[in-house]
Amino acid sequence: MKETAIYALTNQGSRLGRHLADQLQSDLFLPAHLSKSFGGIPFDSLMDVIANQFSHYPRQIFIAATGIVVRAIAPHLTSKDQDPAVVVLDQQGDFVISLLSGHLGGANELAREVAGLTGGKAVITTGTDTAGVLSIDILAQKRNMSIANIEAVKWINGAILAGDPIQIFDPEDRLGLKTQDVDNLTIEWVEKEENWSMGYPGVWVTWGRKKPGLKELVLHPRCLIAGIGCNRGTPFQEIIGFITDTFNRNSLSLKSLKCLTTIEAKKHEKGLLDAAREFGAPLITFSASDLDSIEVPNPSGTVKKYIGVSSVCEATALLKAGTDRLLVPKTKNRNVTVAIALES
Repeated sequence: MKETAIYALTNQGSRLGRHLADQLQSDLFLPAHLSKSFGGIPFDSLMDVIANQFSHYPRQIFIAATGIVVRAIAPHLTSKDQDPAVVVLDQQGDFVISLLSGHLGGANELAREVAGLTGGKAVITTGTDTAGVLSIDILAQKRNMSIANIEAVKWINGAILAGDPIQIFDPEDRLGLKTQDVDNLTIEWVEKEENWSMGYPGVWVTWGRKKPGLKELVLHPRCLIAGIGCNRGTPFQEIIGFITDTFNRNSLSLKSLKCLTTIEAKKHEKGLLDAAREFGAPLITFSASDLDSIEVPNPSGTVKKYIGVSSVCEATALLKAGTDRLLVPKTKNRNVTVAIALES
C-alpha cells in the first residue's frame, strides 16, 4: 500500500497531481471525467472518496481550495497523534500549506518536500517552526519515544516559545539533551524524582509506568525487548494477556515496548504474529545458532530437547537488547514464557 494519496479537482490541478504522483510514488485520485486523461483513480464525490480513503494513507495532498479540503476532512479527524499529514496547494504549486499534523504526522516536512518539487513556497504556521525553536514532540519522535499524554505537549512547547525554563527528568539521557546545547532552550535538570516541582512545565522520560501530573509530559522511550516463547497454536489473546500482565506486575510501560523476539522456528507462529501486530511492534527472530552462545539465568533442558537451544525468551531478549542483564527473567504460564531486557 502506498503511503501518499493525492487529490485534484481541475484539469490543471490534475496535471500537477500526475507530476507529483510520479515523483512521490503516490496514488492519484481524480474526478471521473479527468481520470482517464491523467491516469488517476476515478471518483464522483470528493466527500465520498475522503470518507473511504482518509484513514488509509498517512500522507494526504490536496490540490484544491483550503476551504473545500477543511470541510471534506473535518468529519474524519480524531486526534493530533493519529491524524494523517494533510497538505494543501494551489493548482500552480506556488503555495504549499501544511494544514494538519504538522509535527507528529509530518505535514511540515511533506509541505517542504512538495514545494521542492513544484518550485513553490512551503507555508508553515506551527509556532515552534516559525520561531525556530525546539519542538518537544518532534524531538520525541526522532528519539523513537511514545508520548503518553499528547495534550501536555502544549505546555512544554508553550514554555519554550515564551523563553521559560522547563524541567526534565531523564536519568539515562534518552532525549540526548545533556550532551548538547540547544538554542533558546533553558533546562532545569531533575536528577531525583523527589525534586520534581509539581505544576511547572516539565518532561519526564521513563520506561516505567507513570501517571502524568499537571503540566507534565511523559515520554516512553521504545527500549524494552520482550522475548517470547510459546507452545504451538497458542492463541494471540493469551500471548497478549500474559505479556501485558508481566509488564504490569513489574511496573513497566507497554508504550516502551520496542519489539517481540523469539526463535526462528517460531517465525510463522500465528499467535506471535498477531500479538506483534496488536502491539504495533515487529517480531524479530533469531536462529538456534545465534542463541547457542548466549548465557541465560534460567536454561531449560526441556526446551533444549525439543528446540535445540536451552533458552528462547531470555536468550532472544538479551541478544536483541545487546546486554547481559534482564529486567525481568523468564516468567511463564502454561503456554507462554516472557523475559524482558532493556536496550541501552
